[in-house]
Amino acid sequence: MQNGPLVERDLKVLWHPCTQMYDHLTLPLIPVRRAHGIWLEDFEGRRYIDAISSWWVNIFGHSHPAINEALRQQIGNLEHVLLAGFTHEPVIALSETLVSLTPEGLTRCFFADNGSSAVEIALKMSLHYFRNLGAPQKARFITLAHSYHGETVGALSVSDVALYKKTYEPLLFPTLVAPSPDRTLCPPGLSLSEHTAQALAGMRGLLERHHETVCAVIIEPLVQCAGGMRMHEPAYLTGLRALCDEFQVHLIADEIAVGFGRTGTLFACEQAAISPDFLLLGKGLTGGYLPLSVCLTTDQVYAAFFAEYSAGKAFLHSHSYTGNALACAAARATLDLFAQNDPITTNRLLASAMASAMAPLQDHPHVASLRQTGMIAALDLVADKAKGEPYPAAERRGLSVYRYGLEHEALLRPLGDTLYLMPPYVIQASEIAQLVEVLAAGIDHATQ
Repeated sequence: MQNGPLVERDLKVLWHPCTQMYDHLTLPLIPVRRAHGIWLEDFEGRRYIDAISSWWVNIFGHSHPAINEALRQQIGNLEHVLLAGFTHEPVIALSETLVSLTPEGLTRCFFADNGSSAVEIALKMSLHYFRNLGAPQKARFITLAHSYHGETVGALSVSDVALYKKTYEPLLFPTLVAPSPDRTLCPPGLSLSEHTAQALAGMRGLLERHHETVCAVIIEPLVQCAGGMRMHEPAYLTGLRALCDEFQVHLIADEIAVGFGRTGTLFACEQAAISPDFLLLGKGLTGGYLPLSVCLTTDQVYAAFFAEYSAGKAFLHSHSYTGNALACAAARATLDLFAQNDPITTNRLLASAMASAMAPLQDHPHVASLRQTGMIAALDLVADKAKGEPYPAAERRGLSVYRYGLEHEALLRPLGDTLYLMPPYVIQASEIAQLVEVLAAGIDHATQ
């Protein structure tokens, strides 16, 4: 079978996510026949390094034998059962493991099937918690500038990326937006610690004025991913936790993209030695195999809902596939790989290799803000480096790099003109060097 017939069939019936379908009149779709490790293969034998872990989910490579075997064993016993009034061993064992691995105090797991849904759960739980305690006025949220938390109505409401949000404003509820601690926004002459302090001062100002009506602050710890791979210091998280405690509002840590080793520790919050009131996990939770997400919270939050049904305090939120047994089996196998193989240590070596390979790009005349946190490296294409002037968005220089990558065995899907690497943890240093070589050539191609 060739790629062409599948593409023709696809374009007659499918509408792809985060895509202007008109582009595919000239930009061929890539039908994937099979995948193994870091490699995707199409129906004509061409291969592509999955440099973005298939949208950040595939952390241990495609077709991993341990996860494959876990699914084979599970499917012969139980594929799914409702989690209302019923339970099963895979979801219990997974919850026990998550509670043991995550920051102290997170003792309760509420499952969903995607990241946006986990965000919705945390938003509703926080608001509902204060309502159950007799403070219904605490019903607003603070988010950070340039944040992104998902595509459902609540998740999009607490996001701040106009590209995704502006069209749907009539559907969304208003939020308070605090300054981002993004390192690339640090003015010349100001240290990162001073920049972090300024961002915290902006957050303090919002909380001083609005804490009586705010139930929670939501943040992507260390890296604001979809907002342009914007990175900040762990000290911001430490200060934010203190502010939330001082003003008695919840802290929601959205680690859906950055959890499970992406930032150099198992969870990004560890680098600031904090525990949030809600920790949201997804994407890499199942190793990229099946949709599953979870909202972890505290006994204190749980207790606010624990009452006779007639009290009207129950959290009546549900998803049909909550705690799906197959997804839980994949997640348990994924977490076993962390326990058995110490990928965090390996990732630090790979992150060092990535930093070394990327370093020469710092001097490229059209590259700005080369940055890295753990296994995430990013840069921005600019028209004028000295002035920090971006290319006109309509020129779509990042798309040109993407096209070049596909022609040279690399899946490099940018965020506009922000180019990044977020590969599976099974990549080798030599393959990182190969990716960066393609990336550098793609940048030259797109900016000539």
